[in-house]
Amino acid sequence: MKTIDELLAEGVKGKRVFVRADLNVPLAEGTITDDGRIRAVQPTIAKLAAAGARVIVASHLGRPKGTGVEPAFSLAPAATRLGELLGADVAFAGDTVGASAKATVAALTDGQVAVIENLRFNAGETSKDDAERGAFADQLAELADVYVGDGFGAVHRKHASVFDLPARLPHAAGYLIATEVGVLKKLTAEVERPYVVVLGGAKVSDKLAVIDELLGKADRILIGGGMAYTFLYAKGYEVGISLLQKDQVEKVKEYMERAEKTGVELVLPVDVLVSSDFPDLKGKTPAVFETVDADAIPKDKEGLDIGPRTRELYASKITDAKTVFWNGPVGVFEHPDYAGGTTAIAQALLDSSAFTVVGGGDSAAAVRILGFDENAFGHISTGGGASLEYLEGKTLPGLAALEG
Repeated sequence: MKTIDELLAEGVKGKRVFVRADLNVPLAEGTITDDGRIRAVQPTIAKLAAAGARVIVASHLGRPKGTGVEPAFSLAPAATRLGELLGADVAFAGDTVGASAKATVAALTDGQVAVIENLRFNAGETSKDDAERGAFADQLAELADVYVGDGFGAVHRKHASVFDLPARLPHAAGYLIATEVGVLKKLTAEVERPYVVVLGGAKVSDKLAVIDELLGKADRILIGGGMAYTFLYAKGYEVGISLLQKDQVEKVKEYMERAEKTGVELVLPVDVLVSSDFPDLKGKTPAVFETVDADAIPKDKEGLDIGPRTRELYASKITDAKTVFWNGPVGVFEHPDYAGGTTAIAQALLDSSAFTVVGGGDSAAAVRILGFDENAFGHISTGGGASLEYLEGKTLPGLAALEG
C-alpha cells in the first residue's frame, strides 16, 4: 500500500488530489455535535495543501436516498468546520459531479481545499450494480489527478468512491488509514497479552462474527449493553422487557460453551440498573430505577446499564491487561443516570497500563460526550464497523483497492 509520504515525495504541487475522507459527523439541527472524524483527517488534508496540491475532499453523511440533494444530509457544516480547523477558507460545491463541483475544482489554486457535496446524493455511490457504480467513479475521476484514501469509517463498503475510484487514478493511503491499520495489526497479528475485549451496544447480532473470531484470540471478553441480555437469557435468567434477540440465543449458548472449552473468560454482568421506563434522552429528566442482581430482573423492568458490582468486576478484569479493545457502550450513556457503566469502562482503560483501543462509533462518541481526554487512550478509531470487520478477518474493499 503506497503511503502519502511516498506520494508527497513524488510531488503533488499543482495536482488535483481527491481525498476520500469520512466526514460523517453527527448533526443536531445543522450543528456538529462531535467533530472527531473531521479532526482525524485534517493532518492528511493539511499536509497535501501545504505541499501545493489542489485538494478535493469528498465524503458521505448519513443515508440519503440517492435521488439528489437532501439539505438535512448536506456536508456544508462539515466543510465550514474543516475550514476552521485548517485556518483557511474551504470552498464548497453544491453537488458531487455536476456544474458546481466542476466549477469549484476548476477555480482551485495550489494549496487550496474544496469539499464537494455528499457522495450519497448520487445513487451510483452505493449501487450494487458494478456498471452504475463504475460510471459514477468515472465522473469522479474526471475531477482529479490523484486519489488519497483516508476515510477509514467507509473502507468496509464497496462504494464507488471507496472501491472503484482508486482503480482509475494513481492512489495512496492517507495518515489516518495508515494509523488505523497499524493499530488493528496490534489487535490481530501482534497482540500483547493478556488481551481483553469489551463488547457493548444494543444488538448481539451485530457482534456475533467478531465474537466468533475473538474466541480464538482474546483472553477475556466482557459483555455489556443491550446485547448482554441475550447472553443472560441464554443462561436461563429472566430479563424482563430488556433488549432480547431470541433468534440468537442458540448461537450465544454455543459461544459460551466454546469459551469454556477453549479457556476464554467470557464475563457477564452480575448486577444491572433496571426501570419500567426508557429514559428521556432530550430533556434528561431524572430516571426512576433500581439496582438488581443480573438473575433477578423483574418481568416488567428493562436493563439500562451495568450495576456497581459489575463495574468493579469489569475494571478488575482490565487491570492487568496488556491490550484492550472496547467497542460499544455498556448502558444508555446518553442519560446521566445510566452513564455510570460506560464511564467506569472508560476510566478502567485509562487506569490500565495496557495499549487501549476505543473501537469507533458510539464508544468514541461516549468518550467525548462523557468528558474524557481522548488523547489519553492509545487510539480512538474513526470506524466502528470497519474495525469490527477487520477483526472478523474480512477483506475490506477500501483497503484492498488501495493495495491494488
